[in-house]
Amino acid sequence: MPLTIINSIATWILKKRIHQMELFLKYPNEVQEELLFNLIRSAEGTVLGKKYEFSSIKSYKTFSERIPVSTYEELEPLIELTRKGEQNVFWATPIKWFAKSSGTTNAKSKFIPVSNEALEDCHYKASKDLLCLYLNNNEESELFTGKSLRLGGSKQLYEDNNTFFGDLSAILIDNMPFWAEFSSTPSNKVSLMSEWETKIQAIINETKNENVTSFAGVPSWMLVLLNKMLEETGKGNLLEIWPNLEVYFHGGVSFEPYREQYKKILPNPDFKFYEIYNASEGFFAIQDLNNSSDLLLMLDYGIFYEFIPMDTFGTLNQRVIRLAEVELNKNYAVVITTNSGLWRYLIGDTIRFTSLNPYRVRVTGRTKHHINVFGEELMVENTDMALAKTCEQLSCEVIDYTVAPIFMDGKEKGAHEWMVEFRKAPADIEVFRKLLDETLQTLNSDYEAKRYNNMTLNPLVLNVARTNLFYDWLKDQDKLGGQHKIPRLSNQREYLERLKAMQFSEIM
Repeated sequence: MPLTIINSIATWILKKRIHQMELFLKYPNEVQEELLFNLIRSAEGTVLGKKYEFSSIKSYKTFSERIPVSTYEELEPLIELTRKGEQNVFWATPIKWFAKSSGTTNAKSKFIPVSNEALEDCHYKASKDLLCLYLNNNEESELFTGKSLRLGGSKQLYEDNNTFFGDLSAILIDNMPFWAEFSSTPSNKVSLMSEWETKIQAIINETKNENVTSFAGVPSWMLVLLNKMLEETGKGNLLEIWPNLEVYFHGGVSFEPYREQYKKILPNPDFKFYEIYNASEGFFAIQDLNNSSDLLLMLDYGIFYEFIPMDTFGTLNQRVIRLAEVELNKNYAVVITTNSGLWRYLIGDTIRFTSLNPYRVRVTGRTKHHINVFGEELMVENTDMALAKTCEQLSCEVIDYTVAPIFMDGKEKGAHEWMVEFRKAPADIEVFRKLLDETLQTLNSDYEAKRYNNMTLNPLVLNVARTNLFYDWLKDQDKLGGQHKIPRLSNQREYLERLKAMQFSEIM
């Protein structure tokens, strides 16, 4: 069958989902409430369901009073029971998949349960919806005349007590429907290679002669692959290798620090960038408009959402609210209840709503990755944007960065200390440092207030990282590729001090 016909058929099938989305767009809160009670009814007979008497929960109020908000550490004993083969603990259907998530904030790996319902009604459904929304906005797309280059995790699946664990991407590939495998490159064998540097070379060898029309992966790691591809082929930009490229689906870290670098290697003004928001725990939001940074919160994926205003997070006055109660442009910690048996689970992300009709969000950071030592309430969204604006103005490019506080010491004021690795360094580091500090003040009024006349905070301190510092740090911890990333902000100096120990540059 000609590829143009396949493209037309696939596009027609996927775009039919738009009409189903209209239900949660029109009745978002009703869809969420019905979903919650379906989850509760499904789990009444589980160990957790009996403990909290799910059968008598008839209102959201009872649900929120009876079931506590939990972190992974609090749910871990129940998860470990299931990993050892016990079932019907927190979800009614058998759980045999666990997404291993080795976060940089915790030395211990997390094993996130992934049910068959989550695979079908969340992750795979979201993949189809992503394509549906893109195709709906781009009628002339020829996406399915070629393949999608995917860059996922780097570990095989491991069996333990008749359950399996590994990177989420490995689980998704292992259960992938035939149509997804047919339209993807590289092969499953290469996609699941464990050794990152060998894998990169194998991907290049297998994909450089393919007709690639899209690619998907984390911006920081994808950039490593794409620059290596250009180096190997000797081409000036990616369109010389893959002339039919039309879209990049990205997520995992903010795109802003990398946007200009991608535009240089994709010199087509019509090329599209589409952002997604997903994690081992679920698939949450999708960019639904061209040229937008806002993500549509997907409300019918078997996930019930609650939110904690960050100004109350971790305090005695902590509040948990429903979707119907959120306000625009406030930072919230995300709490989810899912069809994998995570009940009121704190995923560690922070978001803010940019629209309430429909509900659209932007990811602003992590509950553990912010700086509020001096009342400045600095979020990753602020630092990503400040860095992007500064780089654009001074024609430089950043590979990665991290920021930590310099604590007050006697009469000495505090400050923020940055470690930045450049792909293309600015002509004058001191000009860069001053402009970055000034730009950050325009983006965060609390930081601006603390910096006013150096009353609380001194100007930021800037370290220029040696080449490959962040790469070497991740490699040293066996965290190359996949979803692994540098902690951008921290209230402690742990990450920065480790990096400085591997660094030989002087503080600027």
